[in-house]
Amino acid sequence: MAEEVSAAQIEALNRRLLNRQAELKALDREAASWRDTVELDQQSVGRLSRMDAMQQQEMAQAEARRRTSDIARIEMALNRITQGEYGWCAACGEPIAYKRLEIDPAAALCIGCAA
Repeated sequence: MAEEVSAAQIEALNRRLLNRQAELKALDREAASWRDTVELDQQSVGRLSRMDAMQQQEMAQAEARRRTSDIARIEMALNRITQGEYGWCAACGEPIAYKRLEIDPAAALCIGCAA
């Protein structure tokens, strides 16, 4: 059984979560133009270039979905901190090991329940 996470450890993880949230939101703003609709003007872009642009757009959209998911996980972790529930497994109620939270501060499940 894992030990409870200390208040100092929670504060450090809270700072990491806030920093990561800010990074992801900044990346999302910077990448917005990559998700724009691909121009289909045959005169300005050849077929292969257009296909490449569409592939880049799809990759940018997939990355945006991943960032959105990560931001949501971070926001849920920040809510758990505010509510005093951070560091406890959402499934079994046991403490989540600090080493697991160090690796993924947004983790809501202990390693046993995550498996």
